[in-house]
Amino acid sequence: MTTLSILGAVLCGGLAGCAGADGSPKAAPPAAHAPSPAHSPASASPAAPRTPPPAPEPPVLAPGPGGLTPVLKRGAGRTEKVVALTFDADMTADEGPRAAAGERFDHPELIALLRRLKVPATVFMTGRWAEEYPDQARSIGTDPLFEIANHSYSHYAFTTPCYGLPAVDGDPTAMRGEVERAFDAIRRSGARRVVPYFRFPGGCYDRAALRAIAPEKVTAVQWDVVGGDAFATDADAVAEQVLDGVEPGSLVVLHCTRSAAPATARAVRRVVPELRARGYRFVRVSQLIAGR
Repeated sequence: MTTLSILGAVLCGGLAGCAGADGSPKAAPPAAHAPSPAHSPASASPAAPRTPPPAPEPPVLAPGPGGLTPVLKRGAGRTEKVVALTFDADMTADEGPRAAAGERFDHPELIALLRRLKVPATVFMTGRWAEEYPDQARSIGTDPLFEIANHSYSHYAFTTPCYGLPAVDGDPTAMRGEVERAFDAIRRSGARRVVPYFRFPGGCYDRAALRAIAPEKVTAVQWDVVGGDAFATDADAVAEQVLDGVEPGSLVVLHCTRSAAPATARAVRRVVPELRARGYRFVRVSQLIAGR
Protein backbone atom coordinates (compact mmCIF):
# COMPACT_ATOMS: atom_id res chain seq x y z
CA MET A 1 0.00 0.00 0.00
CA THR A 2 8.43 16.44 2.75
CA THR A 3 8.77 19.62 1.35
CA LEU A 4 12.05 21.48 1.47
CA SER A 5 11.82 25.32 1.48
CA ILE A 6 14.80 27.16 0.09
CA LEU A 7 14.95 30.84 1.15
CA GLY A 8 16.85 32.83 -1.53
CA ALA A 9 19.21 35.58 -0.41
CA VAL A 10 18.52 39.06 -1.89
CA LEU A 11 21.83 40.29 -3.28
CA CYS A 12 22.75 43.95 -2.88
CA GLY A 13 19.15 45.08 -2.88
CA GLY A 14 18.92 44.30 0.82
CA LEU A 15 22.46 45.50 1.65
CA ALA A 16 22.95 49.28 2.30
CA GLY A 17 26.73 49.03 1.81
CA CYS A 18 26.79 48.02 -1.89
CA ALA A 19 28.66 50.62 -4.03
CA GLY A 20 27.53 52.26 -7.28
CA ALA A 21 29.57 52.58 -10.46
CA ASP A 22 31.15 55.91 -9.29
CA GLY A 23 32.13 54.46 -5.94
CA SER A 24 29.40 56.35 -4.08
CA PRO A 25 27.02 54.46 -1.93
CA LYS A 26 24.19 53.03 -3.99
CA ALA A 27 20.68 53.60 -2.78
CA ALA A 28 19.02 50.44 -1.73
CA PRO A 29 15.88 49.50 -3.67
CA PRO A 30 12.64 49.23 -1.74
CA ALA A 31 12.74 46.37 0.68
CA ALA A 32 11.05 43.21 -0.44
CA HIS A 33 7.93 42.18 1.43
CA ALA A 34 9.54 39.30 3.25
CA PRO A 35 7.58 37.49 5.89
CA SER A 36 8.09 38.81 9.40
CA PRO A 37 10.25 36.66 11.65
CA ALA A 38 7.21 35.52 13.54
CA HIS A 39 5.79 34.02 10.38
CA SER A 40 8.98 33.08 8.57
CA PRO A 41 9.16 29.42 7.50
CA ALA A 42 12.75 29.36 8.74
CA SER A 43 11.74 30.38 12.23
CA ALA A 44 8.59 28.31 12.52
CA SER A 45 8.72 25.38 14.91
CA PRO A 46 8.80 22.05 13.04
CA ALA A 47 5.47 20.29 13.00
CA ALA A 48 5.24 17.36 15.36
CA PRO A 49 5.35 14.07 13.42
CA ARG A 50 1.90 12.70 12.92
CA THR A 51 1.17 9.16 13.99
CA PRO A 52 0.02 7.23 10.90
CA PRO A 53 -3.56 6.04 11.13
CA PRO A 54 -3.98 2.38 11.95
CA ALA A 55 -4.41 0.07 8.99
CA PRO A 56 -8.10 -0.53 8.28
CA GLU A 57 -9.49 -3.83 9.45
CA PRO A 58 -10.16 -6.27 6.58
CA PRO A 59 -13.87 -6.08 5.76
CA VAL A 60 -16.19 -8.98 6.50
CA LEU A 61 -19.75 -9.66 5.43
CA ALA A 62 -22.62 -9.21 7.85
CA PRO A 63 -23.80 -12.41 9.58
CA GLY A 64 -26.37 -14.45 7.71
CA PRO A 65 -29.88 -15.31 8.90
CA GLY A 66 -29.93 -16.41 12.51
CA GLY A 67 -26.35 -15.24 13.00
CA LEU A 68 -24.89 -17.90 10.71
CA THR A 69 -21.43 -17.37 9.24
CA PRO A 70 -21.84 -15.32 6.03
CA VAL A 71 -20.76 -16.93 2.76
CA LEU A 72 -19.15 -15.13 -0.19
CA LYS A 73 -19.31 -16.93 -3.53
CA ARG A 74 -18.43 -14.07 -5.86
CA GLY A 75 -18.30 -10.28 -5.95
CA ALA A 76 -21.98 -9.98 -6.78
CA GLY A 77 -23.17 -6.85 -8.51
CA ARG A 78 -19.72 -5.82 -9.73
CA THR A 79 -19.56 -4.20 -13.12
CA GLU A 80 -15.87 -3.31 -12.86
CA LYS A 81 -13.61 -5.92 -14.40
CA VAL A 82 -11.95 -7.28 -11.28
CA VAL A 83 -11.16 -10.89 -10.46
CA ALA A 84 -9.77 -12.50 -7.31
CA LEU A 85 -7.35 -15.39 -7.73
CA THR A 86 -7.28 -17.59 -4.62
CA PHE A 87 -4.89 -20.45 -3.94
CA ASP A 88 -5.48 -23.25 -1.42
CA ALA A 89 -2.32 -24.33 0.41
CA ASP A 90 -3.60 -27.76 1.41
CA MET A 91 -1.98 -30.18 3.77
CA THR A 92 -3.91 -32.55 6.00
CA ALA A 93 -2.86 -33.26 9.56
CA ASP A 94 -1.81 -36.84 8.73
CA GLU A 95 0.39 -36.03 5.72
CA GLY A 96 3.53 -35.35 7.76
CA PRO A 97 5.12 -38.72 6.91
CA ARG A 98 4.61 -38.05 3.20
CA ALA A 99 6.29 -34.67 3.54
CA ALA A 100 9.14 -36.28 5.47
CA ALA A 101 9.54 -38.75 2.61
CA GLY A 102 9.99 -35.91 0.12
CA GLU A 103 6.50 -35.06 -1.15
CA ARG A 104 6.15 -31.30 -1.62
CA PHE A 105 2.94 -29.66 -0.50
CA ASP A 106 4.34 -26.18 -1.11
CA HIS A 107 4.80 -24.43 -4.45
CA PRO A 108 7.47 -21.68 -4.22
CA GLU A 109 7.71 -21.42 -8.01
CA LEU A 110 4.05 -20.39 -8.18
CA ILE A 111 4.49 -17.71 -5.50
CA ALA A 112 7.58 -16.42 -7.30
CA LEU A 113 5.61 -16.26 -10.56
CA LEU A 114 2.81 -14.23 -8.93
CA ARG A 115 5.44 -11.82 -7.63
CA ARG A 116 7.07 -11.45 -11.05
CA LEU A 117 3.69 -10.82 -12.65
CA LYS A 118 2.66 -8.51 -9.78
CA VAL A 119 -0.60 -10.37 -9.21
CA PRO A 120 -2.33 -9.76 -5.87
CA ALA A 121 -3.76 -12.98 -4.45
CA THR A 122 -5.29 -14.56 -1.35
CA VAL A 123 -3.76 -17.80 -0.08
CA PHE A 124 -6.07 -20.03 1.97
CA MET A 125 -3.62 -21.87 4.19
CA THR A 126 -4.07 -24.84 6.49
CA GLY A 127 -2.40 -24.65 9.87
CA ARG A 128 -0.55 -27.86 9.12
CA TRP A 129 0.91 -26.31 5.95
CA ALA A 130 2.11 -23.27 7.94
CA GLU A 131 3.81 -25.60 10.43
CA GLU A 132 5.52 -27.57 7.66
CA TYR A 133 6.69 -24.47 5.76
CA PRO A 134 6.92 -21.64 8.32
CA ASP A 135 9.49 -19.63 6.34
CA GLN A 136 7.24 -19.61 3.28
CA ALA A 137 4.17 -18.79 5.35
CA ARG A 138 6.00 -15.83 6.87
CA SER A 139 7.26 -14.68 3.45
CA ILE A 140 3.76 -14.80 1.94
CA GLY A 141 2.19 -13.26 5.02
CA THR A 142 4.51 -10.25 5.11
CA ASP A 143 4.34 -9.43 1.39
CA PRO A 144 1.88 -6.58 0.61
CA LEU A 145 0.97 -8.37 -2.61
CA PHE A 146 -0.69 -11.21 -0.69
CA GLU A 147 -2.94 -11.98 2.24
CA ILE A 148 -3.38 -15.26 4.09
CA ALA A 149 -6.79 -16.66 4.98
CA ASN A 150 -7.77 -19.72 7.03
CA HIS A 151 -8.32 -23.15 5.45
CA SER A 152 -8.69 -25.06 8.75
CA TYR A 153 -5.87 -26.72 10.63
CA SER A 154 -6.20 -30.31 9.43
CA HIS A 155 -8.00 -29.97 6.08
CA TYR A 156 -10.57 -32.45 7.34
CA ALA A 157 -14.11 -32.07 6.01
CA PHE A 158 -16.70 -30.23 8.10
CA THR A 159 -19.48 -32.33 6.61
CA THR A 160 -19.55 -35.58 4.69
CA PRO A 161 -19.28 -36.87 2.07
CA CYS A 162 -16.62 -34.50 0.81
CA TYR A 163 -14.30 -35.83 -1.89
CA GLY A 164 -13.07 -38.62 0.34
CA LEU A 165 -11.52 -36.29 2.92
CA PRO A 166 -11.28 -37.44 6.54
CA ALA A 167 -13.96 -35.74 8.62
CA VAL A 168 -13.82 -33.48 11.65
CA ASP A 169 -15.80 -34.70 14.61
CA GLY A 170 -19.28 -33.20 14.17
CA ASP A 171 -19.01 -31.53 17.56
CA PRO A 172 -19.26 -27.71 17.08
CA THR A 173 -16.39 -27.25 19.52
CA ALA A 174 -14.13 -29.35 17.30
CA MET A 175 -15.10 -27.34 14.23
CA ARG A 176 -14.41 -24.06 15.97
CA GLY A 177 -11.13 -25.46 17.25
CA GLU A 178 -10.04 -26.15 13.67
CA VAL A 179 -10.40 -22.45 12.84
CA GLU A 180 -8.69 -21.23 16.00
CA ARG A 181 -5.80 -23.68 15.73
CA ALA A 182 -5.14 -22.74 12.11
CA PHE A 183 -5.02 -19.01 12.89
CA ASP A 184 -2.62 -19.73 15.75
CA ALA A 185 -0.30 -21.80 13.54
CA ILE A 186 -0.28 -19.22 10.76
CA ARG A 187 0.49 -16.33 13.12
CA ARG A 188 3.23 -18.31 14.88
CA SER A 189 5.05 -18.47 11.54
CA GLY A 190 5.43 -14.69 11.64
CA ALA A 191 2.77 -13.95 9.02
CA ARG A 192 1.18 -10.55 9.58
CA ARG A 193 -1.22 -10.09 6.68
CA VAL A 194 -3.79 -12.56 8.02
CA VAL A 195 -7.43 -11.86 7.16
CA PRO A 196 -10.64 -13.09 8.85
CA TYR A 197 -11.77 -15.34 6.00
CA PHE A 198 -12.28 -19.08 6.09
CA ARG A 199 -12.57 -21.67 3.35
CA PHE A 200 -14.11 -25.01 4.20
CA PRO A 201 -11.93 -27.96 3.15
CA GLY A 202 -13.28 -29.21 -0.16
CA GLY A 203 -15.76 -26.33 -0.03
CA CYS A 204 -18.13 -28.65 1.85
CA TYR A 205 -20.38 -27.16 4.54
CA ASP A 206 -23.92 -27.16 5.88
CA ARG A 207 -25.93 -25.02 8.29
CA ALA A 208 -24.50 -26.86 11.27
CA ALA A 209 -20.97 -25.98 10.16
CA LEU A 210 -21.90 -22.34 9.53
CA ARG A 211 -23.45 -22.18 12.99
CA ALA A 212 -20.48 -23.87 14.65
CA ILE A 213 -17.87 -21.38 13.45
CA ALA A 214 -20.05 -18.26 13.75
CA PRO A 215 -18.34 -17.21 17.03
CA GLU A 216 -15.07 -16.87 15.09
CA LYS A 217 -16.58 -13.90 13.19
CA VAL A 218 -15.13 -14.95 9.85
CA THR A 219 -16.54 -14.75 6.34
CA ALA A 220 -16.68 -18.13 4.59
CA VAL A 221 -15.25 -17.71 1.09
CA GLN A 222 -16.24 -20.06 -1.73
CA TRP A 223 -15.86 -19.43 -5.48
CA ASP A 224 -17.74 -19.21 -8.75
CA VAL A 225 -14.88 -20.37 -11.02
CA VAL A 226 -13.25 -23.76 -10.46
CA GLY A 227 -9.77 -23.89 -11.94
CA GLY A 228 -9.77 -27.66 -11.99
CA ASP A 229 -6.04 -27.78 -11.32
CA ALA A 230 -6.16 -30.40 -8.56
CA PHE A 231 -4.24 -33.42 -9.89
CA ALA A 232 -4.37 -31.94 -13.41
CA THR A 233 -1.37 -32.15 -15.72
CA ASP A 234 -2.77 -30.23 -18.72
CA ALA A 235 -2.04 -26.56 -18.03
CA ASP A 236 -3.92 -25.38 -21.12
CA ALA A 237 -7.09 -27.17 -20.00
CA VAL A 238 -6.86 -25.48 -16.60
CA ALA A 239 -6.27 -22.10 -18.21
CA GLU A 240 -9.22 -22.54 -20.59
CA GLN A 241 -11.52 -23.45 -17.72
CA VAL A 242 -10.57 -20.29 -15.85
CA LEU A 243 -10.73 -18.03 -18.89
CA ASP A 244 -14.13 -19.40 -19.92
CA GLY A 245 -15.60 -18.89 -16.46
CA VAL A 246 -14.36 -15.48 -15.35
CA GLU A 247 -16.83 -12.60 -15.17
CA PRO A 248 -16.59 -9.23 -13.38
CA GLY A 249 -16.28 -9.97 -9.65
CA SER A 250 -15.33 -13.64 -10.05
CA LEU A 251 -13.61 -15.68 -7.35
CA VAL A 252 -11.28 -18.30 -8.83
CA VAL A 253 -10.11 -21.30 -6.80
CA LEU A 254 -6.72 -22.80 -7.62
CA HIS A 255 -4.09 -24.59 -5.53
CA CYS A 256 -0.65 -23.86 -4.11
CA THR A 257 0.42 -27.49 -3.69
CA ARG A 258 3.12 -28.69 -6.06
CA SER A 259 2.56 -32.44 -5.72
CA ALA A 260 -1.23 -32.22 -6.10
CA ALA A 261 -1.44 -29.38 -8.61
CA PRO A 262 1.65 -29.52 -10.83
CA ALA A 263 0.13 -27.60 -13.77
CA THR A 264 -1.04 -24.52 -11.85
CA ALA A 265 1.97 -22.26 -12.43
CA ARG A 266 1.94 -22.91 -16.17
CA ALA A 267 -1.79 -22.21 -16.30
CA VAL A 268 -1.38 -18.95 -14.38
CA ARG A 269 1.36 -17.89 -16.78
CA ARG A 270 -1.27 -17.95 -19.54
CA VAL A 271 -4.32 -16.78 -17.56
CA VAL A 272 -2.84 -13.55 -16.20
CA PRO A 273 -1.83 -11.83 -19.47
CA GLU A 274 -5.01 -12.95 -21.25
CA LEU A 275 -7.28 -11.57 -18.54
CA ARG A 276 -5.30 -8.35 -18.43
CA ALA A 277 -5.68 -8.08 -22.20
CA ARG A 278 -9.46 -8.32 -21.65
CA GLY A 279 -9.26 -5.37 -19.24
CA TYR A 280 -9.37 -7.29 -15.96
CA ARG A 281 -7.61 -6.17 -12.80
CA PHE A 282 -6.55 -8.64 -10.11
CA VAL A 283 -7.57 -8.04 -6.50
CA ARG A 284 -7.35 -9.80 -3.16
CA VAL A 285 -10.51 -11.15 -1.49
CA SER A 286 -10.46 -8.27 1.00
CA GLN A 287 -10.59 -5.81 -1.90
CA LEU A 288 -13.42 -7.74 -3.52
CA ILE A 289 -15.46 -7.59 -0.32
CA ALA A 290 -14.64 -3.91 0.22
CA GLY A 291 -15.90 -3.15 -3.30
CA ARG A 292 -19.33 -4.58 -2.59
